[in-house]
Amino acid sequence: MSAAAERPSTRIASMCAAAETARVTHSFKVVGKSVHKGFAVGMSIRSATFSAGGHSWCIKYYPSGNADNCKNYASVFLELVSKSTEATVLYDFRLVNQATGLSSSLFSSKAVFNDEKPTWGPRRFIIKSDLEASGYLKDDCLEIECDLTVIKVDEIDVPPPNLQDDLQKLLESEEGVDVTFKVKDEVFQAHRIVLAMRSPVFKAELYGPMRNNKKGSIAVEDIEPPVFKALLHFIYTDSLPIMNDLDAKDHHEMVKHLLVAADRYGLERMKLMCENILCKKLAIDSIATTIILADQYHCSKLKDACFQFINSSNRMDDVVASQGYNDLKRECPALTIEIWEKAAKSRKI
Repeated sequence: MSAAAERPSTRIASMCAAAETARVTHSFKVVGKSVHKGFAVGMSIRSATFSAGGHSWCIKYYPSGNADNCKNYASVFLELVSKSTEATVLYDFRLVNQATGLSSSLFSSKAVFNDEKPTWGPRRFIIKSDLEASGYLKDDCLEIECDLTVIKVDEIDVPPPNLQDDLQKLLESEEGVDVTFKVKDEVFQAHRIVLAMRSPVFKAELYGPMRNNKKGSIAVEDIEPPVFKALLHFIYTDSLPIMNDLDAKDHHEMVKHLLVAADRYGLERMKLMCENILCKKLAIDSIATTIILADQYHCSKLKDACFQFINSSNRMDDVVASQGYNDLKRECPALTIEIWEKAAKSRKI
């Protein structure tokens, strides 16, 4: 066997496939003497809307041209009616001979239709006098055909954003940490730039004139370790941690502590999230302490929700009988007066 007959031992393959397309022919009949003879420059007629390739389209016909510089011509355009989308299209405008019923192509092109440029077509489609001479316009009837091919480009599956996951992994891995916090008997490590980016209080503490330049850990007072851990979770992920391991009472208390921590570190979104949770978890045995919390940390929505809760369904007697109300009278008498004033107004309404 000659060397020329030997074939390579390794075989590779490739394939080229045409892009998927959607093809439609739309016929648009323009009938009436007034249309063909009485339309001024710039006046148009629209076809009915039709569908092709998952988009809506129409044909726009200008019997006397769409501008003064083409007033001796008829103009025709294909328009993308759908909004906030884009389509690559091959389009062919044709006119039907009224005697033979056969159509002839007068203009073909390819274009990308979108919100910025939804209309494409020839301004000088055909000289007006040629319409009758060529047999396209007869008995005041003109039939325009548009062969439309929408090229469907395969979309690439883009994965969902994972910045939050990456930041959470960064926090958990402690890679590149440059600041340490001592909270009671627990130690937490983090990244100065992330904390400063998310919290104006941390920014002032870590980068401001009064910043802590000590190499040792920063002591955090008046906050429990689980609360500080949850605070860091929010700073890195913009979400509250899952707390399914807590019972209803402990969960409620945890959210209160997180609201206080959010207020302390200037995390307004976290504070509003906690406020929203508490609004949905109001109860008679804890309503008094919740009102105190709302008043102390300027949570107007939560405070209003508490007043509404007390004044609805005749709950006032049960609230007054609770231990929390006795504590409220002793610690915040002004709030007690406000509760009764709100109740009186509610009854008048």
